[in-house]
Amino acid sequence: MPDISSKPPLTLRLCQPRGFCAGVDRAIQIVVLALKKYGAPVYVRHEIVHNRYVVEGLQNLGAVFIEELDEIPDEHHDCPVVFSAHGVPKSVPADAQARNLFYLDATCPLVSKVHKQAMRHQRLGRHILLIGHAGHPEVIGTMGQLPEGAVTLIETEADVAAFQPQDPEALGFVTQTTLSVEDTAGLIRALQARFPAIMAPSAESICYATTNRQEAVKETAAGADLFLVVGAPNSSNSKRLVEVAERAGAKMSLLVQRASEIPWDDIGQISTLGLSAGASAPEIIVDEIIDAFRARFDVTVDLAVTATETENFPVMSALRDVELTASDMAFVNGTV
Repeated sequence: MPDISSKPPLTLRLCQPRGFCAGVDRAIQIVVLALKKYGAPVYVRHEIVHNRYVVEGLQNLGAVFIEELDEIPDEHHDCPVVFSAHGVPKSVPADAQARNLFYLDATCPLVSKVHKQAMRHQRLGRHILLIGHAGHPEVIGTMGQLPEGAVTLIETEADVAAFQPQDPEALGFVTQTTLSVEDTAGLIRALQARFPAIMAPSAESICYATTNRQEAVKETAAGADLFLVVGAPNSSNSKRLVEVAERAGAKMSLLVQRASEIPWDDIGQISTLGLSAGASAPEIIVDEIIDAFRARFDVTVDLAVTATETENFPVMSALRDVELTASDMAFVNGTV
């Protein structure tokens, strides 16, 4: 490793806000609080958030991750099971009740809001168009709030063109919370142009954290030789940040889960680096990546603040009697 006098200079544009959002913070808190109150194991259906570091940390505390409720052994039916932040179809809590399982629903309140918006459309006699990505847990959960056939998934403008409604005067749309703001706006324009009577949700569906992180990336990406987004490959909001950075002018934009994934041999000579993190990526990995660049460059950090987030989503009443220690909170906040 070269000594500091030979390190090339690097300006690191660090996005703020970045990383954990209030919904992710709440979901992780729920698992930690459940472990403290009820002891291990606590079962978690699907990754609580899309981040391997977080999942492995909770596994070390005693969480057991499953995909379906029938994976819970009979002798553990008195153990709590937590539903992930992405939301679940109505069939999942119904199945839990049928199995006499005690469940805690960690669905992000902003995802729950989309569920309510979709159900409101149905109550008013509208067919629902859901703008989102097929197979994503949030999309599966939202579609699962309503009877089969009540929702049509729209991913592209080709889907808009191909859709043939029974009644074009009775349509409503909602969106996945973690989409590209620009892409979604284009799809909404296409829907409104083809179906002028289509009704929007009563409030914005894309969540504040997704919007804020995309805006921060837009502000910092132009002229960056490399833009790194910390996040998992199955994290929708993280992948959208990579796309936003490319569109905003970064010469190269990459998604990495850890510093070990940085392709040093491929990035070439760089003088300006942009750095952000998806809403489920802990700050400790951001620090790890900054340290990796400090080892190779003479780094100057330029903090780019575009918004201040004060949102806080409280956990359910069943867990509010449990206190978290300072070390618990450091884990929940993603700093250890």
